Amino acid sequence: MHLEPLRHIALFVLLVLLQVLVLNHIHLFGVATPLLYIYFIMSMRRDYPRWALLVWAFALGLITDTFQNTPGVGAASLTLLAFIRPNILQLFITREMAEDLIPSSASLSRITFFYYSTIFTAIYCVAFFTLEMFSFFNFILWLQRTLGSLLLTMVLVMAADSLRRKRDRKE
Repeated sequence: MHLEPLRHIALFVLLVLLQVLVLNHIHLFGVATPLLYIYFIMSMRRDYPRWALLVWAFALGLITDTFQNTPGVGAASLTLLAFIRPNILQLFITREMAEDLIPSSASLSRITFFYYSTIFTAIYCVAFFTLEMFSFFNFILWLQRTLGSLLLTMVLVMAADSLRRKRDRKE
């Protein structure tokens, strides 16, 4: 039996619940909010169909928007991220790597995965907070929220990847 769809659904539900019940209530210094749910799109298989990735991203963004009270901001930002994900991933992989590669520190290297996830998260944070504020009137606040959320999210993404790596070693 192929378990990949069940793993995607379980990770989807886990990340939504974690984001909604815990992470949405964290506002470090009043500006930084962890946005860990982007890890779901970040960690999808390299050859995952693009249309399916866009559907997953839109659904995840829409559900989190409902609980964050950010109508359409998360959905738009996450759909954009899913759309450009293959191009971002191409920067960090070689042609010799497997088509069904799952981006992680185990399949790439720790530093390569760190760069991949940093660029991925930075694009998301810039898109999300630009759409949320819908102006650059208060540039300092926008910059604080973007950089603070980027740093906090990166810590959680690297921790999630480390947990996933330990789980994969046991299997």
